[in-house]
Amino acid sequence: MKSIMTYRKGLDIVNKFKRARVLVIGDLIMDHFVWGKVRRISPEAPVPVVEVNSESLMLGGAANVVNNIHSLGGKVLVTGVIGRDEMGKNLVHELRLKGIATGGVFIEEKRPTSVKTRVIAHSQQVVRFDRERKDKIHLDTMKTIVDYTKKKINLVDSIVISDYAKGVISEELVEEVVSIARKKDKPVAVDPKVAHFDFYKSATIVTPNNDEASKASGIDIEDDDSLLRAGEVLLNKLGCEAVLITRGEHGMSLFENNGGITHIPTVAQEVYDVSGAGDTVIGALALAIATGANFKEAAVISNFAAGIVVGKVGTAAVAPKELKRAMEQANRVGVKMAKTATRSPRSKSER
Repeated sequence: MKSIMTYRKGLDIVNKFKRARVLVIGDLIMDHFVWGKVRRISPEAPVPVVEVNSESLMLGGAANVVNNIHSLGGKVLVTGVIGRDEMGKNLVHELRLKGIATGGVFIEEKRPTSVKTRVIAHSQQVVRFDRERKDKIHLDTMKTIVDYTKKKINLVDSIVISDYAKGVISEELVEEVVSIARKKDKPVAVDPKVAHFDFYKSATIVTPNNDEASKASGIDIEDDDSLLRAGEVLLNKLGCEAVLITRGEHGMSLFENNGGITHIPTVAQEVYDVSGAGDTVIGALALAIATGANFKEAAVISNFAAGIVVGKVGTAAVAPKELKRAMEQANRVGVKMAKTATRSPRSKSER
């Protein structure tokens, strides 16, 4: 087995981020954080009493994918749905503060903006509560998103579908987006939800985590053998070019329809919060692919980005200098960025 990306190649890809353009389609969420300290247990129930020090708002869901791409230096467009409410205004405001166009953010009447509130004490999440609707967006709203995609397709190099199962992503929408993208030869990367796996057929690359891959394939991933079988099942099921399974402390495993398998060890030093790590993976992956990087190179880049973001509290993002520093440190101590293995290419009847 051999290393498949050099330090110099990684730097070259990151330096090209500023010229790459990505369209993000998905469930826009506002992340609300309540920060405090715990000094005692409530006399009313066996729960901690959080003394609130501050509150903050961050872009979440598909909006956090947008934030990650922007933070990494890429140019990004976004389309999705918010409600006619204060949190919707906050979400649009946060995007505009970063200089991100909001022409693709559409209001659906009587639908609230999705909000996740996390209570954090001593860098640990105490509880989370969600305010949202999960039913499908109106057909007219979906058509508006499709029209926006058609209008902007020539301005971008890749597309992300960020599915949080909040009603935006449907089988019809994915079919339309993939069709539009194929006509223009633009890759489509999907951050999936298990219940929607059948939606993603013919996408370019799909990035389930270990649990999602297990459920979608029907194979409990417990060892290398079950991992390989699950990856093969998902490639067959989706008909996509690649599946990238993110495996937490075990890193990532990339399965390509040409028979290639790439195992990428984790580079995370300390893990404080995995909130939004999947957003970082899909954002960095799509951005790298937009520069012309192949799947292996893009997966390695996204692995480094994820290793950085889990060391932060909250739905954080990664800057290019952080990514370069992480790769430089790995190169200095001789850490291999990835290893490859191969299997026999499948026949067309097996795909």
